[in-house]
Amino acid sequence: MTYDLMAQCQRTGIRLVRFCYCDNANLIRGKAVPIENLSGALESGVGYSVAQQALPVMHDVVVEEAGLAPIGEVRLMADAATFTALPYSPGAAMVLGDFLTLDRKPWDACPRAFLKRMIAGAAEQGLEVQAAFENEFFLLREGPQGHDPADRTNFASTYAMDVAHEVVMALLDALQAEGLAVQLYHPESGPGQHEISIRHAAALAAADRQVIFRETVRGVALHHGLAASFAPKPYADAAGSGCHLHLSLWRGGRNALYDPHDPLNLSEAGYHFIGGLLSHLRGLAAVTTPSVNSYRRLRPQTWSGAFTCYGVENREAAVRVIAPFWGREEASCNLELKTSDPSANPYLALGCVIAAGMDGIARRLNPGEPVSQDPALIPEAERARRGIVPLPRNLGEAIEALGADRVLLDAMGPTLARAFTAVRRAEWEAMKDVPLEEELRHYLWRY
Repeated sequence: MTYDLMAQCQRTGIRLVRFCYCDNANLIRGKAVPIENLSGALESGVGYSVAQQALPVMHDVVVEEAGLAPIGEVRLMADAATFTALPYSPGAAMVLGDFLTLDRKPWDACPRAFLKRMIAGAAEQGLEVQAAFENEFFLLREGPQGHDPADRTNFASTYAMDVAHEVVMALLDALQAEGLAVQLYHPESGPGQHEISIRHAAALAAADRQVIFRETVRGVALHHGLAASFAPKPYADAAGSGCHLHLSLWRGGRNALYDPHDPLNLSEAGYHFIGGLLSHLRGLAAVTTPSVNSYRRLRPQTWSGAFTCYGVENREAAVRVIAPFWGREEASCNLELKTSDPSANPYLALGCVIAAGMDGIARRLNPGEPVSQDPALIPEAERARRGIVPLPRNLGEAIEALGADRVLLDAMGPTLARAFTAVRRAEWEAMKDVPLEEELRHYLWRY
């Protein structure tokens, strides 16, 4: 690995390699190694204090309740498969990897190692998880009142495409150069809001691509005089940004979610997987929508999936069953978790989703009947009869729900669960009563 990466850097003019990771607050952090020192970093890793996983989004002050003090070190070991030259920063590249303890074992608080464990658990049942993150984000430009949206148009507006044409084309070029195949692009409903979806991949690669995607969008925008923000809800009176998580399960080269004889084209395993998601969704929200800002977006009748239900092409349901595309029905059969936004660490979010879904398969959980209308319009008594409940109203409630969910906590393990919960609880306590403007001081440019 060392020789191959060194040769690739020399061949492509890379002078600086960023060893990056995503922390419990979903901040992408890294240390950069000059090419002259790269061989040693690839052999021994890059050192970080264990306390790095105990930092909240507001500031770099260790949350004591996380149980990770600034005593002790872990090493970030590069995964060569993630090596990515950065077209928007010529001469630089990034690599992702896993944290190892000094005795060369996977660190219990490493989110990427957690996802690997969940993937391995599914593999023990003969299942491979494929996934894709579908991102929405805002493009902003500096104005007299701070940063203003790059446009103020409507959903799928071609004028918005023209306004953002140069930066979008540069972004498409960068993503293509990085090996991230773009499936679809369009302007979204919010001011300056855009959506780009990239092709699905095996679960670990999908989470890695999400980190690379976020870095690329922000880097390309910066070089075009714009700022990109993945904050879930930067404008009180406009659409928020989701990061919908698409999933499919594969067994022996066949889509294990698909059954052409079922009215919804779903297999028995597909229904049970949905049952697991819905059963754990209130606690799962603390991981897939884990910021204070998330809950300004996660409201009924905002297409954000604010109730524990599922339905075919129902964009108000938390789990949307995607209608298969003609001519490639089996290949395109997948589920979309709408209760997910860009403030989520992709390794933790996808890992917990797999844990919830696999629990549903193991216990053969019944998701109930699909919902074919806006669940907010169903009478409350009828919702209660069908087991349809609203998701947490705020991050505090979501953390409480996660604390009561033994399946998710046991999947994460005590070290990671404690650190993650403490970091997010510190965020909740610090910002639960602040106005949106103050909230965005922490979120707008960090996400």
